[in-house]
Amino acid sequence: TYNRAHFIVETLLSIQNQDFKEWECIIIDDGGTDDTKDIIKVILDNDIRFRFLIRDKRYKKGLAGCRNCGLDKANGEYIIFFDDDDIIHPQNLSISLNCLETSKKDFCHYAKSPFINVPPVLNNEQVVSEIKAVTIKDIQDIVTQKIGLASCTVLWKRRCFIDNKFNEELLYAEEWECYTRIILENKKGVQINSILYFNRKHPNSNTAQFYDNNIIRRKSKRDAILLNLQNVYSKGLLSQKLLKYFIQIAYNFRELNLIDD
Repeated sequence: TYNRAHFIVETLLSIQNQDFKEWECIIIDDGGTDDTKDIIKVILDNDIRFRFLIRDKRYKKGLAGCRNCGLDKANGEYIIFFDDDDIIHPQNLSISLNCLETSKKDFCHYAKSPFINVPPVLNNEQVVSEIKAVTIKDIQDIVTQKIGLASCTVLWKRRCFIDNKFNEELLYAEEWECYTRIILENKKGVQINSILYFNRKHPNSNTAQFYDNNIIRRKSKRDAILLNLQNVYSKGLLSQKLLKYFIQIAYNFRELNLIDD
């Protein structure tokens, strides 16, 4: 979290409201200057499942560093990353965990839905009516994000991150690069159609900044594109369709000389 005292309580309450109760929530503060810790003090004091930590200086500032810090502090067998301005369905953990354990796979990817200003009413029960396998054979759909493994829409087995931490040089698209690496290591998962995550749309989000041509976010996406291209190529999986995709996307970054690279 970083200076999101105005959003984070709603996020934490949606986690606290899970029908599956055996979890820990590690909150990593990225050096914020607002009153986040004071705002959430009542939650921290009354629910020992929440832990508030300042990002260790061994990890670089940013989402990637905070997630890596959280990974190293986590005790559980399963991992989900949540952003500090979003909301999760009360059945998020129970549904995704059940699908993961039943399928005996490495991860479960669920659906998300955006909202603006007013959080959705979460009193409806989600039903899993569609389950699809996700493997390295789907690498094209993962790289092109037809299968959108967004940062907070996957329940992972912790073992997926033993040799795959987030690249802390990336300040945008870090999950796209990291998750692609995990799939390229032949980790297998399931995709379900249940909407278990609700992402808030607002002008200060990293995604909004990227589409507003923020140079830091655009450079990070450029670097992530190059890394994914190299990673796919190193596994001998750079098909003609994927090569065409990388060339097409490169034209959007002409000011950063991606074509020349």
